[in-house]
Amino acid sequence: MATKEVDILIIGAGPAGLTAGLYAARARLNTVILEKGRHGGQIATTALLENWPGTIRTSGPELTDRMKEHAEHFGCQIVRDEAVEVDFSGYEKVVKTRKGDTYLAKAVILAPGAQPRTLGIPGEREFRGRGVSYCATCDADFFTDCRVVVVGSGDAGVEEAMYLTDFAAEVYLIVIHDEGILDCTEVVKERALSHPKLKFKWNSMLHEIKGDDGVTSVVLKNVKTGQLEEMPTDGVFIFVGTVPQTDFLKGKVEMDDRGYIIADHVTLETSVEGVFAAGDCRQKYLRQVVTAAGDGATAAVAAERYVREEELFRKEVLEQEVPVVLGFWNPFVEASIPKVALLEQLQKEFGDKIKATKIDTYRNQRVPRRYEIKKVPAVVVLKKGEVMAKLEDFDYEALKEAASKALV
Repeated sequence: MATKEVDILIIGAGPAGLTAGLYAARARLNTVILEKGRHGGQIATTALLENWPGTIRTSGPELTDRMKEHAEHFGCQIVRDEAVEVDFSGYEKVVKTRKGDTYLAKAVILAPGAQPRTLGIPGEREFRGRGVSYCATCDADFFTDCRVVVVGSGDAGVEEAMYLTDFAAEVYLIVIHDEGILDCTEVVKERALSHPKLKFKWNSMLHEIKGDDGVTSVVLKNVKTGQLEEMPTDGVFIFVGTVPQTDFLKGKVEMDDRGYIIADHVTLETSVEGVFAAGDCRQKYLRQVVTAAGDGATAAVAAERYVREEELFRKEVLEQEVPVVLGFWNPFVEASIPKVALLEQLQKEFGDKIKATKIDTYRNQRVPRRYEIKKVPAVVVLKKGEVMAKLEDFDYEALKEAASKALV
């Protein structure tokens, strides 16, 4: 058991976490990735991958092995351990692990991923990546001119089934309901029922998946009669939802009702300053290896900028022994320019008794957000980090009075 201080702590070593580790370590930040299992995430179970840009054909393990090696090359440390408890309330983010270690991080990137919701039937686990898939976008091309079955009658399942008809010779949608009843929206339902290449197995559920080197057949069970039917097939696509691995984050960052982390769409920062989310764990449109890697790069660059800016702000503002006068301005707000010029006059009059600093709200949005600056010009007077005064409509005399009071 030990307490370890790091610059960037990344939770999860899938494509998002490994890419974030590469970028953060390459920026000369002390970076650690925590991963409870094998590195690589979901894609590590995929035998064949053809949609990673620039690589026509590879495997999930091969690709993620290269990602791991790349991150470690620049000094990223990958630790086999699981984050079980977090405290993001302070400047230092605290993460405790199952092995009993405590990490103190200046910034955290959450990349624990998500797992496809499984059926738990015989053969499902054995043939995953060998005929059983949870991603049509990833694997449809492998089943060109084949017969496949699709499980899941919600929007995702039905839309993916229709997508598969562009590749497979036959696509059967396994539906637990009576004929004509689907769980998707009406628009999707109408398209599916009128689709010339989509076939249905009503009142049915998947009971077992069979095969040898790959999937060769499935056993269907009629939910009304209990009768079993074996059906030849080359592939099984399962779309019954995904489960984000975010239980340990409940109440710590904002999440939607399904447990996906809500993050800023530009910086990927969560509802907590200095905590970012990347990859399949966050609320997003597309969950693919390439989008996870993109998230990892974005989150790492944003986290690096946060760490650098926060360190500078703490040194130059929060840890100053003398009162600090922050003047907020924007070069595109003409009225703010002469107002913040008063700061120079104030600094000359008070000398080294105070420190006057200008904040350009066009370039720096974090500090204005911290002090709830809604418009410029504005001034905040701080004494050892504590807000002593906040002025929005001010002249030099009001500015001087606020600075004088902070000196008392």
